[in-house]
Amino acid sequence: MSREVNDYIERQKSPQKEICQRLRSIILKTYPGIKEEMKLGVPWYEGRYYIVALKAYVNLGFSLKGLSNKEVRLFQGGGKTMKHVKIRSLEEIDEKKIVGLLKVVKEASNSYRKEETLRQDG
Repeated sequence: MSREVNDYIERQKSPQKEICQRLRSIILKTYPGIKEEMKLGVPWYEGRYYIVALKAYVNLGFSLKGLSNKEVRLFQGGGKTMKHVKIRSLEEIDEKKIVGLLKVVKEASNSYRKEETLRQDG
């Protein structure tokens, strides 16, 4: 676990602090050994996921690379490469749903990377 990410989370106010802790825990439990780093001032996980504490909620962000249009609609936001789910309280955290979203994004990202490699090699 990254010390910088620990520091970021510890600086947050409640309930954002506890929400960030829980989301981080879910990510690390789902993907033990995932690369965790601070990027653009917030915790990032292998360029696929991010956690950002905002004034009234926390966003858990997801890369859109390789996702179908149907899968993209699972998320909120107007971004072209990243979208998110908004979480306002610990009670809103549905671990099973979040794990499902994490896996959809990782599988899509892996497929996208394989296709890119094949195109470059071909």
